[in-house]
Amino acid sequence: MNPAELSAAIFQVVSAAAERRGAAAPAEDGIVLERPRNRDHGDWATNVAMRLAKPWGVAPRELAQEIADGVAEIEGVASVEVAGPGFLNIRLDAAAAGALALAIVEQGAAYGHNDSAAGQTINLEFVSANPTGPLHIGHTRWAALGDALARLLKASGAHLVSEFYINDAGEQMDRFGASVLAALRSRPTPENGYPGAYITDLAARVIEAEPSIEDLSDEDALPRVREFAYQLQLADITASLARFNVHFDVWFSERVLHTPGDDGTASPIDGAVDRLRAQGHVFDADDAVWVRTTDFGDDKDRVIRRGNGVYTYFAADAAYYLSKTDRGFAHKIYLLGADHHGYVHRLKAIAGAAGDDPKKDVEVLIGQLVNINGAKLSKRAGNIIELDDLQAWLGTDALRYSLARYPADSPITLDPEILQRRTNDNPVFYVQYAHARTQAVARNAAQLGVEATEFDASLLTHETESALLGALADFPRVVAQAAELREPHRVARYLEELAGSYHRWYDSCRVTPMGDDPVETVHRTRLQLNAATGQVLRNGLDLLGVSAPDRM
Repeated sequence: MNPAELSAAIFQVVSAAAERRGAAAPAEDGIVLERPRNRDHGDWATNVAMRLAKPWGVAPRELAQEIADGVAEIEGVASVEVAGPGFLNIRLDAAAAGALALAIVEQGAAYGHNDSAAGQTINLEFVSANPTGPLHIGHTRWAALGDALARLLKASGAHLVSEFYINDAGEQMDRFGASVLAALRSRPTPENGYPGAYITDLAARVIEAEPSIEDLSDEDALPRVREFAYQLQLADITASLARFNVHFDVWFSERVLHTPGDDGTASPIDGAVDRLRAQGHVFDADDAVWVRTTDFGDDKDRVIRRGNGVYTYFAADAAYYLSKTDRGFAHKIYLLGADHHGYVHRLKAIAGAAGDDPKKDVEVLIGQLVNINGAKLSKRAGNIIELDDLQAWLGTDALRYSLARYPADSPITLDPEILQRRTNDNPVFYVQYAHARTQAVARNAAQLGVEATEFDASLLTHETESALLGALADFPRVVAQAAELREPHRVARYLEELAGSYHRWYDSCRVTPMGDDPVETVHRTRLQLNAATGQVLRNGLDLLGVSAPDRM
């Protein structure tokens, strides 16, 4: 019996109690089950009686006992106890608890997927680095967190598109092109330009791709150099993310926002001003066009078009937000770096000015800084720590797991010595080794003739088996909660607890017989429990974008 099945059965008991008392039953998803910290208290606990006692006008323990009497009649429930002010502690019988192992094996990669976010259409934007240089350590964290969150939301039933916003318009692109052109001409970096050996490398690659540029004047060469260098740098960013196991559904170019339609219609930025004005939040003052963002919690109103007709960055932000709405995304999530706190009110204000609900239609998650002891600045970029260098040094799995292991709003410092150890104090090794051990157990069992031809859930009675099954049962809840709270670290911490439960089971229960003892049903049944654990470890690691090796 899995938690969803038990919750549904308890709901029937509670609904019957509501009908007897003439009271309103809770919502079907209102039966919340939790794992007791102390396993002596049972397999599952619920506070449903405490939540309903006041609206039903009954003492909590009295209602708890009434519900407990009904729950005790559910097939597969071994016992129910009323604890404290009205908690119900529920223990399943071995057969009901153990049946989950076979169900996990049958569901395979789908186990843990749920429909808690079904019906949601979400655009998740993250990384969105300027295409003027290589990705750095901050982008590395946002890539790991954003991609893990995308996987979690999709696993929870959301229709989600992951998106990279390419800031390929504006002054920074002009400075970028001028910097590459200066390197190509062997001149010093222009004032406010981009320094670094990577600019020289780009200049060499531009000439290799288009030798004729050398013969052009600066005026004619600049736009071509800028475009060639931009495409090369964007390709480098894409390749870096792909090596990091991050793939975006959409790469959205800012240039689109500035481009009029083929039929002569206004550009999206021009259209954005008109659409916001139609909502009643645009006004003219001091020879400029403003959006009254203070109506939605911003600290000041924002200029969207200056008196000289030039649009501000705010205009592009507004047009980009509206484009997401036009593409059918009711909910927008932005994962931004620690230096973007000012964007929170701005994006909320854009949502409000566009007629959306700033409290529910847009989320802005601010990721905090990450530091890695001993990491050296890039030799190519000079003033940053590059993703490529970190990946070559520590590896994709160690980086992705470690960066997803902490809340986004928590500054972190990673210890490379620990991340490179093949010991249990390295969290990613600890979890991956647990998976590799499940595969080694399966290989050993096959060699000794133990096959999964029988399954008797009632034989899984050892205390470590009860604990392991309880942990496996909790996986779908952890996935749904991590998606809802936007906290991938919950999956990482869960996997570490699951690995610990598995290792303790491995030390106590044999899948293969001792010596010349015969193969029995209990061995074949435990083989399925071993397979179920391996499956959940794989599923969890996949949600974090981390591999599950068969051998270590």
